[in-house]
Amino acid sequence: MTLRDSGPDTGGGVLEARLVSLSREDFARDVWGRAPLLTRGASDFSDLLSASAVDELISRRGLRTPFLRVVDNGSPLPESSFTSPGGVGATIADQIDDTALWRSFAAGSTLVLQALQRTWEPITEFASRLGTELGHPVQANAYVTPPQSRGFDDHYDVHDVFVLQIAGSKRWTVREPVHPDPLSDQPWTLHRAAVVDAAREVPCIDTGLEPGDVLYLPRGWLHAAEAQGSVSIHLTLGIHNWTRYALAEQLAQSALALLRADPEMRGSLPLGTSGPGDDLTLVRKRLVAALADSDPTPAFHRTRRSQSRPAPMGPLAQLAAVDNLAPDTPVRLRHALAARLEGVRLTTRVGWLDLPTEDLPSAHQVLDEDVHKAGDLGLPFVERLLRAGVLVAAEP
Repeated sequence: MTLRDSGPDTGGGVLEARLVSLSREDFARDVWGRAPLLTRGASDFSDLLSASAVDELISRRGLRTPFLRVVDNGSPLPESSFTSPGGVGATIADQIDDTALWRSFAAGSTLVLQALQRTWEPITEFASRLGTELGHPVQANAYVTPPQSRGFDDHYDVHDVFVLQIAGSKRWTVREPVHPDPLSDQPWTLHRAAVVDAAREVPCIDTGLEPGDVLYLPRGWLHAAEAQGSVSIHLTLGIHNWTRYALAEQLAQSALALLRADPEMRGSLPLGTSGPGDDLTLVRKRLVAALADSDPTPAFHRTRRSQSRPAPMGPLAQLAAVDNLAPDTPVRLRHALAARLEGVRLTTRVGWLDLPTEDLPSAHQVLDEDVHKAGDLGLPFVERLLRAGVLVAAEP
């Protein structure tokens, strides 16, 4: 079977260009998943987020929960305390109430803008490029903290993070893990006593972040942060790590799917059984054999595709591209599709298409993510992929 994935996973060099001073190779070898890294003056992040952008998101974008949380002294406030009905024509009851937010913020609460990769275009593109480069999904949250306030006490995250200081300054303390490499269902609250004890120890990092600084923390590292003399805004890029345990889960699920087809494995245990007995030997033997024969790759790619969204696509622009399609129309693969050609099947985040063999050369061409003229690919092929939301019109 012919396999082909779209584009190299470079993401345009986001990691090296804007987040760390190391090469990708050095970061992967010495830092990734191993140790914190502080990079001073990594980049100017004003293109991603600013104080005015925060005000616009809160006051003009009609955000609803859970796209915003409010945290006071480490505890989330109830949603009802900062939401209200949307008014005439908006039959919703949980729209952000900017007046209530202002009062909470003025009283010292931290505002948390969640999943900004879904609501703020500059971060949408940035997070998508970084996720493609790292090979792990990325979520972006912004933390807006009043002067001399702390959002959360010492805790750890179950995903790696890049902390980008946007405005103001914030003092960060970082301590070694009490539970290294936690899985997604192993939050810090399961080790609350150990975290509280560790928070009394001397931190391995105790420093202030200024605008343009970046702090990388692997999952499990304890941290706390406190705004200094002015409002602090920082952007946290959460890297939702693929783990070997997750791969093991998919391998086990694939093996169990094979065992469902085995009549002997579907058979009942003996009448009056009180335990696994001798049947456990048979089951273990068949399970080991099924594990050896299983391939978790399809499940891996399905899950990977489901964890992120493709680049935004405007329906009016897409309709115009279809209506005005001509041989010289420039088109390209829609970004962040995770497109994969398996034989004659093109699988993406927006579904799959079985292609006729004569279209396979064109399919291989579009997977390079370059811009192509529609006539060079074949107009019927291009129209089909435009209508499917796989191709989009490109700048000439």
